[in-house]
Amino acid sequence: MKAVTTSVPQQTHKRKKESNFWRTAIRNKYLYMMSLPFVIWVFVFSYYPLWGWTMAFQKFKPARSFWEQDWVGFDQFKTLFQDDTFYLVMRNTLAMSFMGIIAGFAVPIIFAVLLNEVRSMAFKRFAQTISYLPHFVSWVVVAGIVSKMLSADHGTVNEILMWLGLIDTPIQFLAKPHYFWGIVTISDVWKEMGWNTIIYLAAIAGISQEMYEAARVDGANRIRQIWHITLPGIRSTIVILLIMSIGHLIQIGFEKQFLLGNNLVRDYSQVLDLYALEYGLQMSRYSFGTAVNIFNSVVSIILLFAANGLFKKITKESIM
Repeated sequence: MKAVTTSVPQQTHKRKKESNFWRTAIRNKYLYMMSLPFVIWVFVFSYYPLWGWTMAFQKFKPARSFWEQDWVGFDQFKTLFQDDTFYLVMRNTLAMSFMGIIAGFAVPIIFAVLLNEVRSMAFKRFAQTISYLPHFVSWVVVAGIVSKMLSADHGTVNEILMWLGLIDTPIQFLAKPHYFWGIVTISDVWKEMGWNTIIYLAAIAGISQEMYEAARVDGANRIRQIWHITLPGIRSTIVILLIMSIGHLIQIGFEKQFLLGNNLVRDYSQVLDLYALEYGLQMSRYSFGTAVNIFNSVVSIILLFAANGLFKKITKESIM
């Protein structure tokens, strides 16, 4: 008798939760309808393509159906890890990624803080507009600009260095392998600095002005205000973006390396995505290219969770 009486409230509570769910769904039906296209977009372009990962475990032949493919297990991954070029590519990818995170992460923060200290709104808007315009320029155009500026034939950089007396003859920057990582990093920072600054300026705008007024009353100068109010005020934004940047540590694309690179700097310009393109798709080794991309994705997920757990323990900030 006791078991029957205790199960009745549980069933009533379950029916009440279901009723509340459908009532909420009906009340917010327009919001669900608005979000439906985005849910479909994410499924079609982010989840449905995961079916193609099965190619990494096959000796894929385009003329055959899925059931007619030859399954080879982890042979593609064994080939990947036994290839000396793969480790050279990983070195280049990690080196440019770390340089990009250090420079590309610090410069927008510094630029945002400096812009926030500008009192002339006209100059502030002008500087911000000029700085984020390169974001909308394609890497094809940017690579052409960079190549022209670094050219040994009346290039701007060489002309300035010679005018300052630092060099006697022009330098072939794009033919020097050891310069390539720095050139890519500086080009990327110039292109994306202004766009990334917008996020930090928005975070700074959310800091209460009363805190700055109280600091000025206590005698704090601008440097003290930046150190004790501005930077702590945007700490959450900095940590979240840093975690996401670490998650994309080896997913740096290939456009800038492909457009700025050449055979003279090949050992320093090849990155993981370019490696998958050249040794996978261009050589019709579709299964091998898929294995490279799976490695890329799995490592990115591990880095994302590791960075999130580390920052959650140290700063109590996380994205999950």
